[in-house]
Amino acid sequence: MKRMLWAFFIMAIGATFPSPLFPLFQEQFLLSNLEITLLFAIYAVFLLPTLLVAGQIGIIYGLKKLTMIGIVASIISAILFITSNHSWQLYLSRILEGIGFGIFMGTATTLLLKQCSKEMTTKALTLSSMGIMVGFGVGPTISGLIIQYFHFQQLRFPFVILTVLLISAAISLWSIPDKHLLENKKEAIQIKISVPINIRFVFWSFIALTGFIVFSLNGIVLSLIPSYVKSVLHTSNLSVSGLLILLLLGGGGIAQRISWPKLPVIRVRIGIVLLLIGAWFMIFAGETTNIVLLWMGILIQAIGGGWAFQASLQLAGITPKPEDRSRVISTYYSASYSGFIFPIVGVGLLNLFFDLYYSLMILNMVATVIVIMLFGLSFKNSILKLDYLNMKEKGRRIS
Repeated sequence: MKRMLWAFFIMAIGATFPSPLFPLFQEQFLLSNLEITLLFAIYAVFLLPTLLVAGQIGIIYGLKKLTMIGIVASIISAILFITSNHSWQLYLSRILEGIGFGIFMGTATTLLLKQCSKEMTTKALTLSSMGIMVGFGVGPTISGLIIQYFHFQQLRFPFVILTVLLISAAISLWSIPDKHLLENKKEAIQIKISVPINIRFVFWSFIALTGFIVFSLNGIVLSLIPSYVKSVLHTSNLSVSGLLILLLLGGGGIAQRISWPKLPVIRVRIGIVLLLIGAWFMIFAGETTNIVLLWMGILIQAIGGGWAFQASLQLAGITPKPEDRSRVISTYYSASYSGFIFPIVGVGLLNLFFDLYYSLMILNMVATVIVIMLFGLSFKNSILKLDYLNMKEKGRRIS
């Protein structure tokens, strides 16, 4: 399990690693604001459909094989970043980055669970979600520190480091025995939203919606951080943005080690409320240039996001039958990552009519409505049964 968790951690680092480099890309390759926005968004455009199809391909042709292909695609992406001399190469690198991470996330969780005994399922899901959140935070921290303090090939050397890390993840995965038997090899491959009908309502109204709101609110904050570093902290230090992201996402991963509350549904309730409170703290911090509000908001949102993501992923893993788990988890990640597109598109459209502050206020109000709806839905009997299912599953493993 440790070798799989290392792969999770490194791939998560790679997913957010280029973030602090975008201003340098824009300057070096003379990209317009629209072009740099597209460079950010094209990653998600290719990641989402890849996530949807990867789980099914993995079931047919082998989970370990597909997971390795995801890491290899990420390695090729990092090498393309190193060798890029034209803007189209940056876009190609981002496309491969999205495809690689999509393939990996579509198959790796199911592969991890196949490597674990039944009594380790919940622990494996918890540790994988921690590794993802901490990795998301560590990625921009590493690249931000490198470009700020290591003045050597700023657009290339960070990706040399990333390539080495990704190779270590590939070696780690390669050493894992493949216990997956190939089945249904003649089954047609389709890109589709695949959730069994018996859990469809619970999944879309609660589990997937939780993942979506976590990524949306974190995405709003991530889009704010560069301007906040200048307006609130009054610094142009490129490493500061990375450190703030580390607190938000890495802190969310560490917060998952807090064992209370234990029941996933209650954990989601508290998590989404804290997530929303933190997001509003961040908005007010930007308006008032209050550093205390900024740090408090990031800390509160880190705890809330960590709990909500951990609990919803756990529910996505234990709710479906084992044969449906790969498809359901892939669909969960697709719904969650689509949340990252929400702030980018939303801010872009709203900026046509409002300034940045009011655009973000509107997005936060939309998120508030969704959180209130989600909180209310969490008291429906069909969702409350998820905690019973979780306790029953744990009891079965203990016995």
